[in-house]
Amino acid sequence: MVLGGTAFIGRHLVQLLLARGHDVTVLNRGGTPAPDGVEQRVADRRDCAGMRAVLGKEEWDEIYDVSASVQVAGTAEIADLLDFVDGRCGMYQFISSIAAYQMGQGAFPWQETLPTTRSRETKYGGHKAAVERMLAARRARTGFAYTVIRPAAVYGPWNNIPDGEMAMFQRLGQRRPVLVPHDGLVCFPYGHVEDLARAMVLAAAHPAAVGEIFNLSGESVTARHYVMTIGRILGVEPEIVAVPDAVAATLTGPLPFNHRFQKLLHAVVSVDKARRLLDFEPTFDFETGHRQTYDWFLAQGFDRLQNPMVDPVWDISWDFALEARLLETLRIAVR
Repeated sequence: MVLGGTAFIGRHLVQLLLARGHDVTVLNRGGTPAPDGVEQRVADRRDCAGMRAVLGKEEWDEIYDVSASVQVAGTAEIADLLDFVDGRCGMYQFISSIAAYQMGQGAFPWQETLPTTRSRETKYGGHKAAVERMLAARRARTGFAYTVIRPAAVYGPWNNIPDGEMAMFQRLGQRRPVLVPHDGLVCFPYGHVEDLARAMVLAAAHPAAVGEIFNLSGESVTARHYVMTIGRILGVEPEIVAVPDAVAATLTGPLPFNHRFQKLLHAVVSVDKARRLLDFEPTFDFETGHRQTYDWFLAQGFDRLQNPMVDPVWDISWDFALEARLLETLRIAVR
């Protein structure tokens, strides 16, 4: 069963499971239909009674919890779900995030043993860390079999966080300047969604993964490398405009650049544990993965979009008019 199997990560995971011959059920709020050959159950994750009713009395070999984010279900609702499936689930896989780490740790790369954040459970990273602690405590009490996957920035076809490669394809395709804070030196790990889905399937079936946490990503690159690489894919020489730190500190609301270009997200992670225990190796390097994603972007006709993409869960998009206003302000300041 895949909780949240029709958007981005879950969509690719379901396709991979079907290709490998699994019987797959998805559970979501019903806004998007399940693909052919997949059973769909509809419930809101904040409705514990509704969740229990649609899950019924079945036992599951594997449960992939892709939709357990603070925007969708609080820790109380996740605890109720775990109470319900404990004893009826061979392996529960929680899709966490490197946001669960205590940010600002400067000894790179980050290993899974580093401290996690103690921020509030109502925050994205605090929520992920709290669920990880909840799972460890449950395993100590009942022997519950789980594994935790910590992706970083996930990209690829059907990405539902559009301020990343989707916005950059649009921006560079329209020959717009690219605003970059902190001299483009902020580094962040990026991994292709198909690599992530493959690692998830490996971890769910591997005895060595029980009770373990795995970083899952590809290369870590700077913001400047990110822009220059996508420019090369499009055959465009990017015009990079630096946003001074004093200006970046005043920005609120939608950011005029990929939100992962912020210095507070500076991170490099190690996937050595996944290599060692799961025999995992990323298939896509940064450029190859983005070339494949750009081919998909063009095939969908997204280069002809008249309006920006907006995801209803993440509420993240792009605003080229805002970028143009900030750019003009910076140019006036220079003159």
